[in-house]
Amino acid sequence: MPETGKWQVRWQSAERSARAATRAAVRSVQTAIHATRQTWQATPRQTQQTWRLTAVSAATGLAVAIVAVAASGPWDSGQRTAERAQAAEMDGASGEHHAPEARPAPSAPPVLPALGGRVPGAAGRGAAPAPTDAGLADALAPLLKDPALGPLRTASVLDVAAGREVFGEGQGKAATPASTVKLATAVAALSALGPDHRIDTTVVLTGKNRLVLVGGGDPTLTARAPRHGAEEQPANLRTLADATARALRKRHLTKISLGYDTAAYSGPAEHPIGPNENIAPVTALMTDEARLDDSEHGTAPRDADPAHTAARTFADLLHDRGITVDGDPEGAKAPKKAARIAAVHSLPLSAFVERMLTYSDNDIAEALARQTALASRQPASFAGAGKAVRTALQREHLPLSGAVFEDGSGLDRDDKVTAALLSRLLLHASSPDHPALRPVVTGLPVAAFTGTLSNRYRGQSAYGAGAVRAKTGTLTGVNTLAGTVVDADGRLLTFSFMTTGTTDPQGAQNALDKLASAVANCGCR
Repeated sequence: MPETGKWQVRWQSAERSARAATRAAVRSVQTAIHATRQTWQATPRQTQQTWRLTAVSAATGLAVAIVAVAASGPWDSGQRTAERAQAAEMDGASGEHHAPEARPAPSAPPVLPALGGRVPGAAGRGAAPAPTDAGLADALAPLLKDPALGPLRTASVLDVAAGREVFGEGQGKAATPASTVKLATAVAALSALGPDHRIDTTVVLTGKNRLVLVGGGDPTLTARAPRHGAEEQPANLRTLADATARALRKRHLTKISLGYDTAAYSGPAEHPIGPNENIAPVTALMTDEARLDDSEHGTAPRDADPAHTAARTFADLLHDRGITVDGDPEGAKAPKKAARIAAVHSLPLSAFVERMLTYSDNDIAEALARQTALASRQPASFAGAGKAVRTALQREHLPLSGAVFEDGSGLDRDDKVTAALLSRLLLHASSPDHPALRPVVTGLPVAAFTGTLSNRYRGQSAYGAGAVRAKTGTLTGVNTLAGTVVDADGRLLTFSFMTTGTTDPQGAQNALDKLASAVANCGCR
């Protein structure tokens, strides 16, 4: 077949041309690489570093862009109904219709605008459409009838931008809050002391060779080795022993007696619920929350006398540093004018608040309540702390009708607050007028990701995963949830849901999660 012969000739000729072109291209690339290498070697070191940074930045930007494009793909199972409907309206047809001619794809404004910039079309904090009372009632009222909830069920949802309640049911009825009372403790402590406040643990010299270890109330004081890689370390008893040993050697002291002072706190140390793995005795001196295991949060066996144990540990640390401690440490009262020779400082109060809320840490909660009492010149006891928390919240003009604060952690069933107070606390903390309260919001657990919500929001409530940020509260027969959420239209809302008298803890918890998920996925207009 003559056509085949001609085709073969042409193909072979084309092959030869292609190989020649390839060899020429390779030679050109090699020449360019050699020239580039020579240029690089002749370039000053500072310029080389600048080029490296530029190349890494470009590569990183490309990678982020690729991930963003992939993440913004057709994730229909997680796409909100409101967003899908809006996209269809913008297209002028259903999502399955393909126009005969190419048209620009509709695009949404950025979710997070550049700092200091505006989202196109935005007009201030309340630019996103506000939910209506009727719309939220349609979404939430049926869910509040869930039989898994107890006979007392209350709810409150507030629009942060407008500063008003957009849904309420029994919101003025006081109920047992369980651990959601920690929101009140956090707001009170931050209001009274500020987010940068730190708690000192000190060593004072009260005689020629007599030391007193003075507890300031830092429950996170640790005797463990510092954690590598942590940005902020809690105050460490080892660091305090280092500083104390140096100060003693300067005074030519190598043998001392040791006392320990817990007078910063008063009243009973034991919580009204009695010895419990949820909380240690509340004392001004302890290490690692008096845990007898290696845990950092959650339940754990606790030391019955945390202050004495901390003092004995300190004595052992001094011995390791060449200082002999004569006898067993004893309780003592340090004179007010005693010479301070060493001190360590806790993490800032903002870090305490975040850890307390994320992990529902009862020891930190009681410490914050007592620190609030000290700031208010009240006795640092359960009773004095309750008065101080109430006074601090009154100064913030928060609705305290029916509120009772028997402790700072919510373990006491005699605590009482309303759903209206919980949602208002979160509104207060979310307001730009109260930046010192921001740790209350940033410390909230994230649904399905962090803290006490890490194992929740599965199944029917999964649409709240990653969107709901909330403080949990659980006692036998009591389930509460209070937090913040950005709804489907981009509106920031605070919410609180409370129920008492439940008999199915898992069912009640799931019912509350569905309520929060409904707020997250509702445009409700």
